Amino acid sequence: MNEKSDPKLFHLHLVSDATGETIISVARACLAQFEDVVPVEHFWNLVRTDRQLDFIFQDIEKNPGMVIFTIVDDHLRRRLQDRCVQAGIPGISVLDPVIDVMTEYFGKQRRGRPGLQHELNAAYFSRMEAMDFAIAHDDGQGVHDYPRADVILVGVSRTSKTPVTLYLANRGILAANMPFVPDVPIPAEMRELTKPLIVGLTKDADQLVQVRRSRLNFLQQSDQTSYVDPEKVREELKSARRLFAQNSWPVIDVSRRAIEETAAEIVGMLTRRREQAAGRTADKKAD
Repeated sequence: MNEKSDPKLFHLHLVSDATGETIISVARACLAQFEDVVPVEHFWNLVRTDRQLDFIFQDIEKNPGMVIFTIVDDHLRRRLQDRCVQAGIPGISVLDPVIDVMTEYFGKQRRGRPGLQHELNAAYFSRMEAMDFAIAHDDGQGVHDYPRADVILVGVSRTSKTPVTLYLANRGILAANMPFVPDVPIPAEMRELTKPLIVGLTKDADQLVQVRRSRLNFLQQSDQTSYVDPEKVREELKSARRLFAQNSWPVIDVSRRAIEETAAEIVGMLTRRREQAAGRTADKKAD
């Protein structure tokens, strides 16, 4: 007997009083844990009035299914929860458990205003500045401006330098990236930098060759080149590692890492570096 069941189709109502990014991410992260489940998503965002809720109730009645929501207005939240109880379907507020614990821990009441995390505050403009910086300093551009950077990534071609840089920028981190090219020295300015955290990125040689071949095929270019020659690629990686070691730059192997994982490790490095710098400053003041 086959243990795998047939895919089960069910309706999933996602209701948010803001853009809905949070609820979509949470729902899909949870759904990834279940096999043979096919959700039919009904997505409702910017829900802030009773009239909007009434319209949603009509759809829920036609297509009964689990309701997951992020609504901070007490009145609307209670209405939605009560209707779910009446219909006998699960209604889950994904923010309430976290907010309840924070309320008790901070000793403060929540503001109850939807979309606060998306307001155009200083953090938003910081991210926009970082994104502009990443684009302007991609692939070795704008070296003269490197002293402004928080992070500089160095690595051979196809080690995810650009996507990691952009991911860091979305966190408000000024990040640039510099390609390592065999027999081409890095700019002299790189050796004189003191503020930025410089990180070397490397990759498994076989995996790197495979990624590069795929890239050439996508561009419809010949793969009869040293760019994908296994021995040349190994030598290229060894040369890059020698450069990293000579400059005492930390190294991350991105072979089996997602972009998010690489970025998280870099953020951790940057945080520890800043904490150490703050500790040294405090020690000097104490002296």
